[in-house]
Amino acid sequence: MTAASSSGTHDVEDRLQPIPEDQRTARMSGQFWIWAGANIAPINWVLGALGIQMGLGLWDTMTVLIAGNVVGMAIFGLFVLLGQRTGVTGLLLSRAVFGRRGNYVPAAIQAGVVIGWCAVNTWIVLDLVIALFGQLGWLNPEEPNYAWKIAVAALIMAVQVAIALAGYKAIAAFERWTVPPTLVVLALMSVFAWFFIDIDWNYAGPAGVGLTGTERLVAMSIVMTAIGIGWGITWLAYAGDYSRFIGPKQPKRKLFFASALGQFIPVVWLGLLGATLATTNGSVDPGELIVSNFGALAIPVLLLVLHGPIATNVLNIYSFSLAVQALDVKVPRRVLNVVMGALAFIACIVFIFQEDVAAVLDAWLIGIVAWVAPWAGVMMVHYFVFDRRSTDFGFVFDPIGGKRMADIGGRALVSFLIGMIFTWLFLSSSVAVLQGPVSALLGGIDLSWLAGGLSAALSYYLLARTSHGVWLTRQRAVVATPAPADSELSNLPA
Repeated sequence: MTAASSSGTHDVEDRLQPIPEDQRTARMSGQFWIWAGANIAPINWVLGALGIQMGLGLWDTMTVLIAGNVVGMAIFGLFVLLGQRTGVTGLLLSRAVFGRRGNYVPAAIQAGVVIGWCAVNTWIVLDLVIALFGQLGWLNPEEPNYAWKIAVAALIMAVQVAIALAGYKAIAAFERWTVPPTLVVLALMSVFAWFFIDIDWNYAGPAGVGLTGTERLVAMSIVMTAIGIGWGITWLAYAGDYSRFIGPKQPKRKLFFASALGQFIPVVWLGLLGATLATTNGSVDPGELIVSNFGALAIPVLLLVLHGPIATNVLNIYSFSLAVQALDVKVPRRVLNVVMGALAFIACIVFIFQEDVAAVLDAWLIGIVAWVAPWAGVMMVHYFVFDRRSTDFGFVFDPIGGKRMADIGGRALVSFLIGMIFTWLFLSSSVAVLQGPVSALLGGIDLSWLAGGLSAALSYYLLARTSHGVWLTRQRAVVATPAPADSELSNLPA
């Protein structure tokens, strides 16, 4: 990739432009800590407990967690490598597929998704904090404590925004220095839980009678979508935002495993921890899971586990600015970070007044998979089938009206829509309007992520296979033509 001309004094992250080679790093460990930090969060033990709450046995839940994440994180690793290969964020690469302005559709959806994730992750933590305050005698945890929750949410959001404002290097440093001690605490926490708490390792469901037949498959498929394959899919649009900083000559195998294992280890670990703890009381509530099992020991554990949502949300806040800039919004990244924090805080307040944790999470995760799976299917066909060999991706920074990209990628958008329809058809949800008819005919089995991704990928392959060669020839014919120096996207104030 041709580096943008630069005086070397401006922050390349504050505007959409290629990352200069001298600002791309060889540090692979940073990728591991970034993704590990993003997943050491209470939401993962909540989702791990979801299978138990739905009536699955412990070993069924473990099987889904491990097998699903092996597949999901492998797909995630491919998108990490795509970011390294191109040096471009996922939503900018999407321009070459969906069109210069057609890409506004996935970019706008991703911007909304990261706001929701930031709100959900902050909201999930509030029960933990209230449980901690109850242990300290500061309040009665049996009361709603809405004012306490809103105040804590505001404080957490302020910390998250402050870290994200500093950019990629600060985020990587924060994760590198804070994740290792957090893992140590979680290791001690796991040892205490698995060896000193009365975990029912043979738990087979309520009253010792686990689900069987179709009901068992339905519950396993829903957990697979929530924290199995579906969990890895939810991170695909983020992958390139961080791996673009890795130099293109660095070993791909090391980068793949550093990133995939950074996701896999904490997701499976915390998911299993949540599932095993849930066998003692059947709860999915994070505060109840910890306080009822750890008692006074919950105090130091909760203080350190608060790191998880913050580490996750600094990525959400940072990636929000990149998604919005892909919409050609001429606002500096740091301003967008603050706007994101305010919007997520408002959404978090809405979540605070929701009573059914499981229902909210179910509807939210379904919405994520519904868009990411089709988008990923189209992107994989484009970059891993049609365009495997390109090395110059500077054209995605061209302004509107440039000759090297279509304005509207009709075939990709049609395929994306087809994928979303198929996602809904095969979707199982507790929310009536989201329940898909095919899933209902199958007794509630959820294959939404598979149906959405495959239908979008196949549609795009069939629609674009004859035209792609023509597009690629045209793009390569003008690849030497530089983007205008006074591009609307290169004049953003820092």
